[in-house]
Amino acid sequence: RCSVSSNLFQLVVALVCLQYVPTLVNVLLDVIFPGSRYALTGGNLRISHLNKEEDVGIYQCLATNSFGTIVSREASLHIAYLENFKTQSRSPVRVREGQGVVLLCGPPPHSGELTFTWIFNEYPSFVMQDTRRFVSQKTGNLYIAMVEPSDVGNYTCVVTNTVTKSSIQGPPTPLVLRVDGVMGEYEPKIEIQLPDVIPVAKSSTVKLECFALGNPVPTISWRRVDGVAVGRKVDVNKASGVLEIPYFQQEDAGLYECVAENSKGRNSVKGKLSFYAPPHLIEEPRDAQKPIDDTLVWECKASAKPKSSYRWLKNGEPLDTMEVMNNGVLTISSLKLADIGMYQCVAENKHGRVFTNTELRVIAVAPDFSQNMLKPQTLARQGGDVLIECRPKMSPHGMISWRKGKEALRESHRVSVLDNGSLRIANVTKMDVGLYTCVARNQFGVASSAGSLLVKETTIITSPAGHLDVTVGESIVLPCQVSHDPTLDLKFTWFFNEQLIHFGNHGGYFEKRSAGDIMIRNIQLRHAGKYTCAVQTKVDSVSIATDVVVRGAPGPPVEFQVTEMTDSTASLSWGPGPDNHSPVLTHNIQARTTFSLGWQGVITVPELLGGKQLTATVIDLSPWVEYEFRVLATNAIGTGEPSKPSKKARTKDMPPKITPSRVNGGGGGRSELVITWEPVPEELQSGPGFGYVVAFRPQGAQGWMQAAVTSPDASRYIFKNESIAPFSPFHVKVGVYNNKGEGPFGPVATIYSAEEEPSRAPGRVRARSVSASEVEATWKALPWSNNRRRILGYELRYWGERERQETASVIRTMGNRTSVVIRGLEGSRTYFISLRAYNSAGVGPHCATVNVTTKKPPPSQAPVKIIWNTSNSKVILKWDHVRALENESEVTGYKVREHSRPNVVETNTTSLELALPVNEDYVIQIKPFSEGGEGSSSRQITIPRIAGGTFCLTRSVFPNSSNLKPFNSSTSYILLSWCVTVNCYHTITMLIPLSPVL
Repeated sequence: RCSVSSNLFQLVVALVCLQYVPTLVNVLLDVIFPGSRYALTGGNLRISHLNKEEDVGIYQCLATNSFGTIVSREASLHIAYLENFKTQSRSPVRVREGQGVVLLCGPPPHSGELTFTWIFNEYPSFVMQDTRRFVSQKTGNLYIAMVEPSDVGNYTCVVTNTVTKSSIQGPPTPLVLRVDGVMGEYEPKIEIQLPDVIPVAKSSTVKLECFALGNPVPTISWRRVDGVAVGRKVDVNKASGVLEIPYFQQEDAGLYECVAENSKGRNSVKGKLSFYAPPHLIEEPRDAQKPIDDTLVWECKASAKPKSSYRWLKNGEPLDTMEVMNNGVLTISSLKLADIGMYQCVAENKHGRVFTNTELRVIAVAPDFSQNMLKPQTLARQGGDVLIECRPKMSPHGMISWRKGKEALRESHRVSVLDNGSLRIANVTKMDVGLYTCVARNQFGVASSAGSLLVKETTIITSPAGHLDVTVGESIVLPCQVSHDPTLDLKFTWFFNEQLIHFGNHGGYFEKRSAGDIMIRNIQLRHAGKYTCAVQTKVDSVSIATDVVVRGAPGPPVEFQVTEMTDSTASLSWGPGPDNHSPVLTHNIQARTTFSLGWQGVITVPELLGGKQLTATVIDLSPWVEYEFRVLATNAIGTGEPSKPSKKARTKDMPPKITPSRVNGGGGGRSELVITWEPVPEELQSGPGFGYVVAFRPQGAQGWMQAAVTSPDASRYIFKNESIAPFSPFHVKVGVYNNKGEGPFGPVATIYSAEEEPSRAPGRVRARSVSASEVEATWKALPWSNNRRRILGYELRYWGERERQETASVIRTMGNRTSVVIRGLEGSRTYFISLRAYNSAGVGPHCATVNVTTKKPPPSQAPVKIIWNTSNSKVILKWDHVRALENESEVTGYKVREHSRPNVVETNTTSLELALPVNEDYVIQIKPFSEGGEGSSSRQITIPRIAGGTFCLTRSVFPNSSNLKPFNSSTSYILLSWCVTVNCYHTITMLIPLSPVL
């Protein structure tokens, strides 16, 4: 491949090729003199001091070695430049206000792509493009659709070369406003026309420009004339009138129309985008090595639009007419040594060309077996066929003959030499054993190769083919026993329904046994089928098949459907599913609703459904409920999978039969009768439009008053009448109805109308402090009931001395209690307490407020310096007395709690003797208590378990110190002693010197 890159500022151009002979416009540059501008280094052509008159052109590289010559694709060298504008001034352009105008740029001579901008008056004030002003990147001209007074000024075209990055400014063009009137409105006039046909390369980006002059300023729009929608990738810049299509493809080709319109009319132009693609190879010939006199066929295919034409080169030169070339196919018959060389297929159209590189070698050699000797030994099965291959390398192909031993081998009905030279022997016998030699000859020489033929006994499977009938879950063995030639190794392979069995997979169901047998464990329905044992040796292969039938529970019935529904029955039908080789004995129907917990059994007619029964009627269903049904089949093996559920079907509606339960009531406001009940569940409402009929009458009255409650979820009804006396008895019953009619009433219940709230406050309210956090309040109860009201309980409110009564905490009691303990209070603090009675009608008046002050808080310090001593089955505890702080209540005793037991031992001393449990650790805690309550606990103390017998252990607990109690001490030493056996037969004693600090 040769490639080129250059710009105005480069002085050297590199053309890369793989070998050494470039050409320039048919001028051979193979001789390069010293000091020349051309330099050839490793296949690269370097050109110094570029000259646009001499160096611009087409370059190609020729590569040559001992195998031939190829040429590269063509490379074009262009030198970018941009000259100056030739004129220094331009005449003014005079226009009326409202008129359109085009200011010409007229770029100077150049090479390379240009971009254009315009300066208004002076740099850096550039013309901004919008719907009224447009700069064409095709011509460089500035278009103003409708001139305004603000447009008057000097306009300068700026041209930039995108390759050299250089820019030049043209002479300014003055735009002058005429004073002979204003231009009237006129229809759009399109100034930038579209070419009739615009060829666009595949995958390139195409930009179409369209702009019109007009008054008012025209709007620009684009469309495809064939009606195809413009793709999402297409960018339509309505402000600048540019249509941009990136990555152009075949489907983007077509006729495009630019439409310019304003209030005075419309105008349009059309242009056709045609798709083209340079050749792209889709099939290339490969290097070939052919015998002499053979035929060569090479095919070369390329995709392109328009279609490619093809030509072939040999060693860089066009092929002569001796070869056959047809639409990219090269055929050379009767190959000669002169045909050796490098070949190239050239696929081309007017948009480009591509080259392939292929080598042809023609071989002419004498017979040679060095790369493909006969097998030293060929094994054959007695009674079978054998093929002994003979494939020498020779060109051209010559004659092949065979010898057995030293005698020439004659062909017969059993013995034949194939066209490719291989020897075939049919119905082999022991007489065929021997040494066979293949002899090959052509005009260049003769060669031979020999190998022995050995005949082996036939392999026979002795296990008979059979048929096995098993039940799901059983385990079976499939036998595969053989007789064979003892000198040959056997290979067993098993197949299930023609698929290889991979032992270790399949969930561990298949297991190899001794010899060739296999076991199938816990066989399943999916294991039914044909099992084949294949046995292979080096000379033959045999196989045997066993059909396995697996019996199991029935498969799911099919085509299950509901054929008819009434208010309490459903008629069902289904088709038989697979019986899995065991006849179906019974069927079972199940149903579910949105109200049931999963699938439930149902009552059917007939009650027992036999194996051949394919229809049934389900009875005792609830009216107006949506049901799903399914059926299960059972045989002697078991019950199978259920059928697919039926489509949901609803029973018909009917008047309801179920009445509400738990009819009750009472409470409410003054002159109200409140009636409550448990709503009837939806599945028992029997139809749409369900509601309740509430009937009631004063106790002793004859007639009933009735009211309808239309909500099926309603659970209460309130009757209000000023004539209702407080707490008077009523007889009440609740019935049901739906759109089908009325149902029954439930049983009659007696309830009471709303009562009056309590009218008196509780008396003798007292309060006393129990501890620092608890206060007990007591009072005298009010009479529980009279003919106008009841007392349901009492409401106690309490608040601290620095709190407002509105924020008081509330405690409510139930029944006729006359005391309550208030907990969670602060120590040494005054609290206020208020009490009143309540019932269903409300609360009564408050009693007089009482106050109480809580006791001082209990000690905050925990017991320390806890010492324990064990002897036999007892433990003796000692600790330091806890002293209360000034704001705490004095300690009156201690509580010792053992964690594995609920009991707590109290003592008013600082020591305690406890029974020590056997075979378990003893974990205790000690806390002080006072009139203010319980104080802080000590940390947990664990006394090790004893396993019976006598156990002597002394231990002291001091924070951050030794856990061993000193038995004796002096000013200089401390004596420590502890047991190391359960019965204290062995002890350890240690004398430790004491520091003066300690």
